[in-house]
Amino acid sequence: MAFRSNEMVKKIMKKIGGEKNLDPGVKESLKKCLPDSKVVMGRAQRGIFAGRHIQFGNQVSEKGGNKTRRNWKPNVQEKRLFSYILDRHIRVKVTTHALRCIDKAGGIDEYLLKTPYKKMDTEMGLLWKAKIENMYQELGNMEVVFFPQEEETNLAEEFKEMRIQQRVARRDARREANGWCPKIEQVEEGSEDVEVVHHDELVANS
Repeated sequence: MAFRSNEMVKKIMKKIGGEKNLDPGVKESLKKCLPDSKVVMGRAQRGIFAGRHIQFGNQVSEKGGNKTRRNWKPNVQEKRLFSYILDRHIRVKVTTHALRCIDKAGGIDEYLLKTPYKKMDTEMGLLWKAKIENMYQELGNMEVVFFPQEEETNLAEEFKEMRIQQRVARRDARREANGWCPKIEQVEEGSEDVEVVHHDELVANS
């Protein structure tokens, strides 16, 4: 199934939140990335392929040179990639070539920000790129508040105490779930004397 690229851009704008909530720079780059007349295959909706698509050709026999039509499909894998800007995992189908490009860029966020719109030839890639660029610009417009050094040290100590309390609570919950109870060893009076007598009896019998 094939569809026009203009329809794909409209779908992406709707999924992001409409043209009103979209940054004007992102909107212009989305419209310029694909001409209206370009036809995009339906398979391009389902992942990030980094330019790898189905290739067609001939399979030639060794002896007779007979040709039979065949195709080569890209190696597509389903992966969970973590986005620091979105602060969550993204489940997406990617090719092995796209995974190498993502590793080289330093992550899914860096890959989507560095790759131009012209090279993002899939609907999902354009969607995530537009989302991350929009959020990146919103984060850039936010005001950053700096604390004095004393308050930073106090906050760091409070965070440490909170982490220690969380660890203790997890340990206690784990022990209660496993039915663990501390063994209190109480040495009764006269137990050492009994052990000594028992040892003397063994020596006498031998």
